[in-house]
Amino acid sequence: MDKITEAQLDEFSNENALEALPQNARFEHYVSYVTVQNLYGETFDTGDIVLGGDEFGLDGIAVIVNGALIPDLDSFNAIADITTSLDVAFIFIQADRSQSFDTSKIGNIVFAIRDFFADQPKLPRTPRLKELADIATQIYKESAKFKRSNPSCYLYYATTGQWIAESTLDARRKAAISELESENIFGPVLFECIGADVLQKLYRQAKNAVARDFTFSNHAAAPEIPGVKEAYLGYIPVKEFLPIITSEDGEIMRGIFESNLRDFQGPNNPVNNAIKETLGSGHRARFVLMNNGVTIIARVLQRTAHKFHIEDFQIVNGCQTSNVLFDFEGDTDDVMVPLRLISSNDDDVIQSIVTATNQQTQLSREQLFAATEFPKKLEQFFQAYAPPNKIYYERRSRQYDRLSIEKVRVITQANTIRAFAGMFLEEPHRTTRNFNALLDNIGKTIFVDGHKLDPYYVAAFTLYKLEKIFRAQKLSSDYKATRYQILLAARRLANPAPLPRMNSNEMEKYCKVIAEILWDAEKADALIQSAAEIVSTVANGNLDRDNIRTVAITDAIKNYKIAA
Repeated sequence: MDKITEAQLDEFSNENALEALPQNARFEHYVSYVTVQNLYGETFDTGDIVLGGDEFGLDGIAVIVNGALIPDLDSFNAIADITTSLDVAFIFIQADRSQSFDTSKIGNIVFAIRDFFADQPKLPRTPRLKELADIATQIYKESAKFKRSNPSCYLYYATTGQWIAESTLDARRKAAISELESENIFGPVLFECIGADVLQKLYRQAKNAVARDFTFSNHAAAPEIPGVKEAYLGYIPVKEFLPIITSEDGEIMRGIFESNLRDFQGPNNPVNNAIKETLGSGHRARFVLMNNGVTIIARVLQRTAHKFHIEDFQIVNGCQTSNVLFDFEGDTDDVMVPLRLISSNDDDVIQSIVTATNQQTQLSREQLFAATEFPKKLEQFFQAYAPPNKIYYERRSRQYDRLSIEKVRVITQANTIRAFAGMFLEEPHRTTRNFNALLDNIGKTIFVDGHKLDPYYVAAFTLYKLEKIFRAQKLSSDYKATRYQILLAARRLANPAPLPRMNSNEMEKYCKVIAEILWDAEKADALIQSAAEIVSTVANGNLDRDNIRTVAITDAIKNYKIAA
């Protein structure tokens, strides 16, 4: 392994608490991170992707549905139950520390993928692999909802060498694509063989903000606006606009549309059909007058005459327009796109613009909640603790990506909700299977004004400690389905006293008892191990998600007699 790749691997391992793993396992996590991050812009745990073991022929599998990474079947069902359309991508990863590519490995990858979708698989399946296969099976049962095409299929075969499209290797790669396309279960199939140079580039891209340079000749500066560094209104040729939204690999960058609260609705959506018809007609020059255009918010903007440089930017309105323009294969030389370009670092200003420019669609509860006072206080409360007891509440997606901190200390909003509901509301069975119902309780029993912030911190910190134990392999991965049941058991072990009201001063004292145990590394490990034993005991050793995520198991944990 060359020095640059090794240095990146060490940095990645340190930031993600993977130092205890052997190098080959850490390399699998590293490759999974850089390849999936290239397609998926949210914060994620590579532990949900890496398979472990060498029997199957693949090192990682990721399933993305409607822009969400799917770690388990309950998460998919939660989406499928509330949507009429599904946009699915499967990502398959093979990470090999060898300095060369092997045609036989390409064959093994294809065989493993076909076996993954087989009704009667020939290769052995770990519990994690079986869970992923169950997700795939359920996805295809919902195939009537596929909105753009059959699921996309991405294959990444990575080594520490250099990919040279030598005839035999490249012919085998192309044959692999043909084999998978012949299954008739995928839409587009992309198979990339990635060497060290590309891995290094993808890692740098994942770590650094996306930057683009373009010419914006037809613009006018907006007047001075509080909270906005500068803003420009105008229109831009399609040939200048498309490189802003396109990656170096020629794919549209999905990550820059995360703040555009409405995902791409597909080419057959009536509005998108109308956009396409305008582009294909003799009246396409009118596009600039008929389209609402695109709004870009950049945290860094530099202008030299008509040349603009932007970094760390999001397209907060114009996802439909952008995707239709990207997919359109006709002539667009005389087509102009209305553009609003805004530079601001004020989160409140950014959120207000996101909300205002997306009034045509229902805002997600999570996005609306991020703009309220409670999460802002929670974010500050988490950070008020001194190291090593500091964790980070992720109010905005990937807001801590560029900080040199241990990423396992970053707790997403969804996981904060799950941890609090499991540990303090005593509803661990609802944290995945009925997560949408939990969201309905925001402002009622969760994230309520007047609630003490201490239980949210304690729940999130306990989850952080648990994830550290998983990553250090001190607790079997079989327990991952029981995360939030373990949190409930840990709370009862650490402080068996009756639970105070969430808005009482007694709650602060109650949480301090638990926190002082968690802040001691040895005591925290012992607490979580004991909590896991309780969960295993009440479940009679059956850690299957269908057995664990039930009211009966929750009640058994609540009724478990804690020794004095």
